[in-house]
Amino acid sequence: MELNGIKPADGAKHYKRRVGRGIGSGLGKTAGRGHKGQKSRAGGYHKVGFEGGQMPMQRRLPKRGFKSALLKFNGEVTLTALNLLDVAEVNLVVLKQAGLVGELVKVVKVIKTGEITKAVKLSGIGATAAAKLAIEAAGGSLV
Repeated sequence: MELNGIKPADGAKHYKRRVGRGIGSGLGKTAGRGHKGQKSRAGGYHKVGFEGGQMPMQRRLPKRGFKSALLKFNGEVTLTALNLLDVAEVNLVVLKQAGLVGELVKVVKVIKTGEITKAVKLSGIGATAAAKLAIEAAGGSLV
């Protein structure tokens, strides 16, 4: 290999397309913009979602539902997950370290999915009525 033989990879370099420079260039006269209309004119374009004056899709469809921004701060834990933990006292920090709830979670509730056999003391954690009964039946308590 010689310094005078080095050249860029194929397709790495290309000439800028020169539009409106005569019929021989293949892009003369209308310069690839077609004939008339908004898109052929200088500065002529429209915002995203514009449909030529027709009522846009996002305004034709009905508004529906609501998703609370606070949901990311709420978490839930099942009785089965609590049963697998080898801890006598469960709080928010323990659940985060075990990876049962996300790092952003501030409020946790135990739901009755599965069964619990161990006596577990819950502190600072809520529970549904059925989950509370199941925890107390296993010898646990809620503080």
